[in-house]
Amino acid sequence: MKDKVCIVTGATDGIGKMTALSLARMGATVIGIGRNPSKSAAVSEEIKQASGNSKVEFLVADLAQVGQVRQAATEFKRRYDRLHVLVNNAGGYFAKRQETAEGREMTWALNHLNYFVLTNELLDILEASSPARIVNVSSDAHQGGQLNLDDVEFRQGYGIGWQPYAHSKLANVMFTYELARRLPTGRVTANVLHPGFVASKFGHNNAGVAGVALKAISRLVAISPEKGAQTSIYLASSPEVEGVTGKYFINCKPKPSTRASYDTAAAQRLWDLTLGMVG
Repeated sequence: MKDKVCIVTGATDGIGKMTALSLARMGATVIGIGRNPSKSAAVSEEIKQASGNSKVEFLVADLAQVGQVRQAATEFKRRYDRLHVLVNNAGGYFAKRQETAEGREMTWALNHLNYFVLTNELLDILEASSPARIVNVSSDAHQGGQLNLDDVEFRQGYGIGWQPYAHSKLANVMFTYELARRLPTGRVTANVLHPGFVASKFGHNNAGVAGVALKAISRLVAISPEKGAQTSIYLASSPEVEGVTGKYFINCKPKPSTRASYDTAAAQRLWDLTLGMVG
């Protein structure tokens, strides 16, 4: 990965941090994106020390807000003229419905709008740097998702947040497939993955029963962040997937995603709806 420039979102913790560290160890220039300025600075120094690579820095942005996603893309382009790998990793689960400062439902904004906007804002520099790769972290939770294009922000029936989460992860898969169809030359590839259930801080933002349950399950069955990051690292760096696009991966192997994810008409409607939401 020497001379490659990589962005990893959500890189201050968990599989994002492990992905950034591994790419730095391979010699890449790594730009993480995190929400907390002091934590981002600390993790940047940690990765530099652990990798022996000084070409690591962080941009600070709340990726649940479209305006800040765009600002991060603009700042990246101000500093760099190449981008070879974009790893869209930042995401979350919210047991209670909440809205961002921009008035968007939090799960949809962070898990889907973030991926869509950042990718589209950076497509020009990815294409100019090709061959380049887009790697989207989804979840096998998408198997239980139902894409409701009439109420993507779950103004009705939010429940404990699991269906909105699964719905957003299905959107990740469908967005990736549609993106791959719109990039037909294969010079910029787009793939999506399930990392496994990882022992990270996923869901720890939730109070009450949901937060306690996720922490308990994590202690019992979750895999390490190092193991959970392996498929992201593989898709970002392996020569085995050069030119491979529009696939869903688990454990570094292409696997079928849910039947609904292959609905091309629904994916096109999702794209148009999202474009209308973000301008």
